[in-house]
Amino acid sequence: MVYVLIKHRVEDFSKWKQGFDENGSTRKANGSKGGMVFRTSEDPNSLAILFEWDSIENARKFTESAELKKKMGEVGVISKPEIIFLDKIEDISV
Repeated sequence: MVYVLIKHRVEDFSKWKQGFDENGSTRKANGSKGGMVFRTSEDPNSLAILFEWDSIENARKFTESAELKKKMGEVGVISKPEIIFLDKIEDISV
């Protein structure tokens, strides 16, 4: 599996979250296997999303799509997203 870490700031978390949730079926259709949403303790509008994706090709195709860029604008992303592609090396228990 491939992981994708996306970090960005939003105008309003509630507005962003509604749009993010509505886009779930699109992510799934493009290979997303789900993920986790985080926000910093200092700023509730500073987010990091860690996705699991089926392949690096599908992850890149989705994150580089015009559709995603448009959706990010609609839901109030106000910073340039930082997108990092990750390969899982191991699980750790402690």
